[in-house]
Amino acid sequence: MHGDWMKLSKRRYTQLISAVLYNCNLKGYMTGGIYKGGLKGICAPSLNCYSCPGAVASCPLGSLQTGLLSSKYKIPYYVLGTILLFGILLGRFICGFLCPFGLLQELIYKLPVPKIKKSKATRVLSYLKYIILILFVILIPLVKLAPGFCKYICPAGTIEAGIPLTASDSSLRGMVGILFSWKVFVLAAVLLVCMFCYRSFCRFICPLGALYSFFAPVSVVGIKVDNEKCINCNACVEGCLMDINKVGDHECIHCGSCIKGCPTEAIYYRKNKENK
Repeated sequence: MHGDWMKLSKRRYTQLISAVLYNCNLKGYMTGGIYKGGLKGICAPSLNCYSCPGAVASCPLGSLQTGLLSSKYKIPYYVLGTILLFGILLGRFICGFLCPFGLLQELIYKLPVPKIKKSKATRVLSYLKYIILILFVILIPLVKLAPGFCKYICPAGTIEAGIPLTASDSSLRGMVGILFSWKVFVLAAVLLVCMFCYRSFCRFICPLGALYSFFAPVSVVGIKVDNEKCINCNACVEGCLMDINKVGDHECIHCGSCIKGCPTEAIYYRKNKENK
């Protein structure tokens, strides 16, 4: 029991440390300004809005959309290379361990309200994020309309940047219009649903999770199953709150919750196998 508590604590600590490291520009919180130093040329692994007063790195999705909007050759090679690197090294481990908005969703889910269990319907809904990826992250920016996901959907940007900036700057409050109201509505709706449905934004909406899911078969870090020990009891799938069909597939965020529930200890992190 003590070992299980320690494993869960390590993941929570990692999530908290990531949130702090991504947003450690304390001066920005005091002045309402946005850090534009050299580190902003680097992408954080997970969603973290460029315009957050505390942000010291860029968001990979925001950078990708900006690149598609402004690139002369329409292909932002640096951003794509960065996402490729993160995907190959970590994949959706980033979702489970390094995403501040994922942490917020998990904390909200702890509220004592009735919960919506995963089902065939939620598994179908999990494919919505791929449509959002194609339409809002790629097509809308590609035809030079807008950074679609950032402008119309991203709740992480609203809570990290939109609300803090308008709260600290009276001139911005005077410019608030229907688009900002829409973004606040989206944020409120996402957080409300997260109370009842585990990490619903990650499961149904997040296009960065959709991108990283393509690296599930090849990412260096992640969960694996020892087929020689596995007895096909399906306890891992049934106990997982994500819409997985098997451990380590495209919906798996490698949180490790299945490890403690496996009766034959057949599930492990890839790196741990190398140390045996």
